[in-house]
Amino acid sequence: MEAVSPLIRPLVRPFNEFFRREAAGGIMLLATSLLALVLANSDWGIARYFPAIWEKHVHIGTEGFLLNMSLLHWINDGLMTVFFLIVGLEIKREVLEGELSSIKQASLPIAGAIGGMLMPALLFWLINRGTPTAGGWGIPMATDIAFSLAVLNLLGPRIPLALKVFLTALAIVDDLGAVLVIAGFYTQHLELSALGTAAVIWLALVAFNRLGLRSLWFYLPLGFVLWFYMLQSGVHATLAGVLLAVTIPSRIGHDRPALLRLLEEKLQFLNLEAHGTTADPRTISEELEALAETISSPAQRLEQRLHGVVSFGIIPLFAFANTSLIIEPSAIQELASPLSLGILVGLVVGKPLGIGLVCGLMQFITRSALPKGVSWRHLMGAGVLAGIGFTMSIFITLLALGEHSEGQAVAKIAILLASLLAGTLGYLLLRTTPATHA
Repeated sequence: MEAVSPLIRPLVRPFNEFFRREAAGGIMLLATSLLALVLANSDWGIARYFPAIWEKHVHIGTEGFLLNMSLLHWINDGLMTVFFLIVGLEIKREVLEGELSSIKQASLPIAGAIGGMLMPALLFWLINRGTPTAGGWGIPMATDIAFSLAVLNLLGPRIPLALKVFLTALAIVDDLGAVLVIAGFYTQHLELSALGTAAVIWLALVAFNRLGLRSLWFYLPLGFVLWFYMLQSGVHATLAGVLLAVTIPSRIGHDRPALLRLLEEKLQFLNLEAHGTTADPRTISEELEALAETISSPAQRLEQRLHGVVSFGIIPLFAFANTSLIIEPSAIQELASPLSLGILVGLVVGKPLGIGLVCGLMQFITRSALPKGVSWRHLMGAGVLAGIGFTMSIFITLLALGEHSEGQAVAKIAILLASLLAGTLGYLLLRTTPATHA
């Protein structure tokens, strides 16, 4: 990474920490997926029965509030709601104060994301039109932020920070697009009474926000009830996570003068304590942590507490469960089917093509320059990496093809193969790209 002056280093440190955490999560995701494939296709003791574990049913609740779902359902419809909560919090943060908070900052990644969603969907539909799998056009639309940033991390300092920011913002807009597609196109049936109850609960959460209630205890228990009624309504339950994220306050509770006064008072207190020889490093650390808790927003606190759980727990478990595939010879033969080709072409070709075309059109219309240190070859390399679909692609596969569809295994193998190709090609393209200087 290009040298960062001491003056602006504190401004880029939060993004660098986010990037490293996402990249580490991508490596964890890859490891669990490979382990699941090995276990599912081995003859080691109970490993041959491994894929059947996910069909075991688990009962939770009491009469009138009873949930009876398979373990795979609990992961995909339950735990993944927490993933969508994080997605919602990240989108909200970027829109309010991050890379999507101004038209100038947001225009290029938004344009790239739109092209990177429309082109893969169009190519998939053209290949699959007239077939039973034509409805799977949403599968190649989204980018896996953890995997794509993990590949960028392998390239080290030769990649400009601005490119990492661009790919992160693009992937977040992609996630928003995927959420809208799931809500609008992959809802099978509606239970209006349950949906109405969910709407009333969500309006209550909005009212909590407007009333200035900042404790997470006002939001999280009601968020669980919102999830329950979303599950009953027919709209995919994980969207409750995004709806909950919208309502959680994201502004800090102090204006700038008050914030500076708090900092000054805390520093004076610590300085006095130090002169009294009672302020050891642990005390100072605890005081600063308490201060951070006081001045941060509820959304900040929740995102920080959940991010590690999601990146290193929920997402790897989702990948572990959903890539527990017994790879039959027939599934390999089906890689030449329209479904498989649509996914491969959509992710490996459609993503960089759509991103490049729309970003080029945006540059031509606005006559604006690329971010500092970023060349068009950098941008195309990021576009190829955006073809790593994985988590969201597998998730949409479950909705688009049905959980007992014969095409589901074929689609998952195609997603794995496409993500591997996109990651490899993107790495090689960026690895051979000459460094530019701001």
